[in-house]
Amino acid sequence: MAAPRQPQKATYDAIVIGAGIQGSFTAYHLAQRHRDTLLLEQFILPHSRGSSHGQSRIIRSVYPQEYYSRMMPDSFRLWQQLEAEVGTRLYRQTGLVVLGPAGDVKLEGCRRSLGDGQVLDAAALARQFPGFRLQAGEVAVLDSTAGVLFADRALRAVQEVFRRHGGTVRDGEKVLCIEPGAVVTVTTTSGVYQAPRLIITAGAWTGPLVEPLGLRLPLQPLRIDVFYWREKEPKSANMGSVSPCFLTLGLSQAPHGIYGLPALEYPGMVKVCHHHGSPTDPEKRDQTPLGADRPDISLLSSFISSYLPGLETQPAVMETCLYTNTPDKDFILDRHPKFSNIIIGAGFSGHGFKVAPVVGKLLCELSLGEEPSQNMAPFAITRFPDVLQDML
Repeated sequence: MAAPRQPQKATYDAIVIGAGIQGSFTAYHLAQRHRDTLLLEQFILPHSRGSSHGQSRIIRSVYPQEYYSRMMPDSFRLWQQLEAEVGTRLYRQTGLVVLGPAGDVKLEGCRRSLGDGQVLDAAALARQFPGFRLQAGEVAVLDSTAGVLFADRALRAVQEVFRRHGGTVRDGEKVLCIEPGAVVTVTTTSGVYQAPRLIITAGAWTGPLVEPLGLRLPLQPLRIDVFYWREKEPKSANMGSVSPCFLTLGLSQAPHGIYGLPALEYPGMVKVCHHHGSPTDPEKRDQTPLGADRPDISLLSSFISSYLPGLETQPAVMETCLYTNTPDKDFILDRHPKFSNIIIGAGFSGHGFKVAPVVGKLLCELSLGEEPSQNMAPFAITRFPDVLQDML
């Protein structure tokens, strides 16, 4: 049920556009820093049009890139802090296995990110987690800290705490115009708002929003099919038997990677998805014909036959989600090159939910002119050539 409508006013200390998980955590941190903050959302909340809806996401410490693995201790701490603030469980520890060829560079990076990461061969994996099978020459890196975030519940929680700290959420308001300046003016379908700092976290809609500000960011929205596969012998009634999450790196049968979560959403159904999708216009995502060919199904069916023999090989439930990818799959977290009081968070490429508490903290720090608490070089806008255009 939507939250009660909050009173409208014109001026704030900060405006955040986009009330997905990244924008909501940005607003949360600003409000905790006693900044009077407006969080704008074009759709009526809650909604399923963007990238933050759904029941579950993986959270993990393991990462091949050091700049992400360094974020994760703070991210776990901030998720636990949010759980304490709302008195609601937002995370279930299940562990995670990363499957890949022995000696794979990225898999070795994952092992190092855990310090002394445990590596399981095929026999050890089958003993510890009987639902998994490895092929010859493959191993698994075990991340025992990992688990499942309850995504919808987490998004509601961070917005609730933001309101509790005096923040204002206005949903059902599409942004029509952004006028830069020492004080930024944002015009929506329902009002005109001003603030000395603006943070844009609009997901798949970020590109069109920033083009009139002279930025052409290489952001590609993708429609992602999300599949649930029935267990041949359901174990979900006994929650103690929940299997770990998993993801793949470097497997020939899994181009772009495959990931999976245990049967926590639908009884007896495991979530297994291809970490890839088809380019889409976010306004037209749901117009794909129901009978359209879905090559992901055959790819995933083949993978399940080989690696997860306890699952049926045809999906029982299909849903959709949006990714917004950058060419290198790394985030954009930076100030506008010309307007330093406009901050942009974008391109979370299907792996940003787990680290959203830290992303929000970094975007908050950037907007307040502070030294960011993490290395920001991998997330700079200027790593992409020719992004700065003439103002339209």
